[in-house]
Amino acid sequence: MTSRHDEIHTRIGIKIMLVRRKRKLSQEELADLANLSKTALGAIERGTSVPTINTLNRIAKALEMDITELVDVSKVDL
Repeated sequence: MTSRHDEIHTRIGIKIMLVRRKRKLSQEELADLANLSKTALGAIERGTSVPTINTLNRIAKALEMDITELVDVSKVDL
């Protein structure tokens, strides 16, 4: 995996964390809503796990947003 891919995964994780916090959800609450383990969600938020499209879609639905909005990380700074 290239560093560009790593950067994208990190940015997606940060975006998930920021939206989750904005919605005042804990990791555990979002994980439950998205049918994920808290550990898996934490790894995605840290950018250490690469989520599938299906997983991203479940997270987006749990956050009440479209998947395209979730993966638009153009405004997420590292």
